[in-house]
Amino acid sequence: MKHYTVTAAIITNNSKVLCMQRGPGKFEYTSYKYEFPGGKVEAGESYEEALSRELQEEMDLQINVTEDNFFMTVNHEYPDFSIDMHSYMLPVEDREFVMREHKHHVWLGIEELDSLDWAEADIPIMKKLMTIEI
Repeated sequence: MKHYTVTAAIITNNSKVLCMQRGPGKFEYTSYKYEFPGGKVEAGESYEEALSRELQEEMDLQINVTEDNFFMTVNHEYPDFSIDMHSYMLPVEDREFVMREHKHHVWLGIEELDSLDWAEADIPIMKKLMTIEI
């Protein structure tokens, strides 16, 4: 089974969280699911560097991710692959970005997060977010 190390951004603005919807994909169980944006860590990259790069590539966002932004790590096994996902809390000044990779997005308050159909690996992050104040 393939294993990937990935990163995820919990992007917040004015007590709202950015939730991104995936488009169609190779696996039905991740297609059209909501997720926190991010992606794979490349060889030689720190988790923080990988997330900064992914946000630039996927959303044209310039965000300096630091270890202080760390939120939690999720280890998850899907039927065809497994991931270690390192998530970071990233407040932003405005809600402007370019949606290059995703099908849809929505900004929700933490009390609304469980109303979406989340990718399984993102659910523990979503549930932890629902227990804190942002």
